[in-house]
Amino acid sequence: MTDVVRRLLIAGRVQGVGFRYAFDEQARALGLRGWVRNRRRGDVEAIVAGPARDVDAIIAWARRGPPGAGVTTFSDEAATGEFTGFDIGATE
Repeated sequence: MTDVVRRLLIAGRVQGVGFRYAFDEQARALGLRGWVRNRRRGDVEAIVAGPARDVDAIIAWARRGPPGAGVTTFSDEAATGEFTGFDIGATE
């Protein structure tokens, strides 16, 4: 099965609600690779890599986020990269 790589930008009430940590937990449970980080402008960015069905699952989850989040804008685009695990990155 061929892996896919997607870049996600998630905006709304996504900082200060544990979004990155919940995203990290979901991604690791799905066996995905990549990273998630806050951005200074108030949104969250993630790169996810793995089997299409698992990437689709994290995308569906990220459109809602954890309890307390309020996703208002969501974008998803093709990306590239090689990743060995999943990490929470520093704020950019």
